[in-house]
Amino acid sequence: MNGHTSATLLGEKIGHLRMLSSLVWQWEARFKGVQFLGKATFIGRPLISVARGSKMVLGDGVRLYNALRANPLANFQPCVLRTMTRDANLVLGPAVGLSGTVLCAGSSIEIGEETIFGSGSLVLDNDFHWPAGEWGWTTDEQTCRKNARPVKIGRGVFVGARAIILKGVTIGDRAAVGAGAVVTKDVPPGHVAVGNPARVFLPKKRA
Repeated sequence: MNGHTSATLLGEKIGHLRMLSSLVWQWEARFKGVQFLGKATFIGRPLISVARGSKMVLGDGVRLYNALRANPLANFQPCVLRTMTRDANLVLGPAVGLSGTVLCAGSSIEIGEETIFGSGSLVLDNDFHWPAGEWGWTTDEQTCRKNARPVKIGRGVFVGARAIILKGVTIGDRAAVGAGAVVTKDVPPGHVAVGNPARVFLPKKRA
């Protein structure tokens, strides 16, 4: 007896099928213009768009968890990776992990190695919509480029589920962002950001 139930064995076989489909979604990403600097893993199909003249780079060991059951909290959507303007950059370092995460770059989003994102977290370097006329709104590329501010996230950072990191923010190495936090200001290395708007503090060292 190996202790495996029928459900466990079925789950393992489904997992193998997902790994095969990962190659298909990676091929699709390459076709759209994504640069791979090594191996990557896609569990389920991400939503990816690369604007003409922009750059999207995935480092070695990057993991994109897109399927509903790919995260213990479940993913209510796949990962969304978008460059929105020409000359925009979206760069994921080695071993970055995303779970149903949204990354939208109008200017630049850079993420350091082994940083991980909880289910449904967002990183946005622009405001998406701007007033136009008396009551309207615009989403044109020129305005997006003008209003975008680069976001840089360091190495070994943890970003909790449903957290939102907004434009112009820099997060230092080994920092942590709590679940549901809305980060509008820089987070120094080793610090923690929690709340809405997020407050930043240095956790006490354990004795």
